[in-house]
Amino acid sequence: MAAKYLGIFQGGNMKIEILGTGCPKCKTLEANARSAIAELGIKVDIVKITDIAKIIEYGVMSTPAIVIEGEVKASGRIPEVEEIKKWVRK
Repeated sequence: MAAKYLGIFQGGNMKIEILGTGCPKCKTLEANARSAIAELGIKVDIVKITDIAKIIEYGVMSTPAIVIEGEVKASGRIPEVEEIKKWVRK
């Protein structure tokens, strides 16, 4: 399976995907996304995509990357918690 659910499936409507191979930067991005969601107190489905072919389908050539509701928001860098919160609120 290309997608692996992180932690407990939260059953929310919004979907956040973390794209990356599991490097330290990918793990930091995952932690920042989880912090943003926790601070906002909302339910979100968080999925980790490690399949290189799937990552490339998004047009991402540099990881880590974050995809919110199918839209790549950042690639090749680690967005801060506050930046992720802004994207989620929109």
